[in-house]
Amino acid sequence: MSQKNNLLGLTCKELQDYLISLDEKPYRGLQIFEWIHNRGVIDFDSMTNLGKDLIGKLNLNSVIKVPEVVNVSTSSEGTKKFLLKLDNDSFIEMVKIPEKKRQTLCISSQAGCALQCTFCATGYHGFKRNLTSAEIISQLWLANYYEDNSERISNVVFMGMGEPLMNTENVLKTIQIMQDQKCYSLSKRRITLSTSGIVPEIEAITGKTDVSLAISLHASNDDLRNKIVPINKKYPIKDLLASSKRYLNSLNSKSHITIEYILINDVNDSIEDASNLVNLLSDLKCKINLIPFNPFPESDYERSTDEKVKAFKDYLIEHNFIATVRVTRGDEIDGACGQLVGKLINPIGSKKLKNKQIAAQNLH
Repeated sequence: MSQKNNLLGLTCKELQDYLISLDEKPYRGLQIFEWIHNRGVIDFDSMTNLGKDLIGKLNLNSVIKVPEVVNVSTSSEGTKKFLLKLDNDSFIEMVKIPEKKRQTLCISSQAGCALQCTFCATGYHGFKRNLTSAEIISQLWLANYYEDNSERISNVVFMGMGEPLMNTENVLKTIQIMQDQKCYSLSKRRITLSTSGIVPEIEAITGKTDVSLAISLHASNDDLRNKIVPINKKYPIKDLLASSKRYLNSLNSKSHITIEYILINDVNDSIEDASNLVNLLSDLKCKINLIPFNPFPESDYERSTDEKVKAFKDYLIEHNFIATVRVTRGDEIDGACGQLVGKLINPIGSKKLKNKQIAAQNLH
């Protein structure tokens, strides 16, 4: 028996084409698309403007399937981390971050990550597989509809588990659904795609999407970046920045690249590092987002002191860069940047971590 088609990950055009393949009018595809993404309905029998015969066809040939929510952990400031179970017993995590004027969702594009950046817990646990477009968009669907009276997500960042540009096709399809005016209607400035620097894929998406691009740089020279972001050995900083400029030039003049820079104590947080970063980025239109390192049990790195973070930021500002420090959200539930691993219990983790995760279970 053939596997049923999961309609969740189809664009509006693909849904219309699918309905045509069932000998139905294409507008039925638009109706289903709006039921799923505008109203949060994933049960064909509840789609009241579809005929009985069509519902029968859909139930026979199709599903609308979202991952199982295994656990929801909530931090004291309201950040929520969702543990999701996919097919084949893969697990991913997404993080919902409430702020005064927006609701941000940090989503995953892979189960695990193959890049093995040394400051990231996700890479430590290895790579399992790419997510389908249905599994990626399901995270936005769940953030909007899983809990009653949820505030709608206004911003999406591809900064969860995995490297988005190692799963480009499914990520671009998902972005198309997110931007569709008939459902989530997220503007290009409200979607950020973060990459560790897969240069050929940055070239490939240039002209195909217009979302904000963030570069996970984290070092101002190749020698250091080779150590902490190993993909740099294949795509060095010079090539990465050149491709980033080409992407930026394909957008309008008001756009900029976001440079993400994790501050690790005594690794990349000196004033000399800041000076080298200023020189490196002198001809790139960018904003620099400084991210204090978020510890995890398998790492010996330490977070930079508040004094070092401030000095680094002040140096950048003094040299005419826009620099901000990312407020750490969700670290008490291991939902902050670099802490997502997609597991209920970390088998190598400390007793403190294990107790904290056990206490976070069954909150939903």
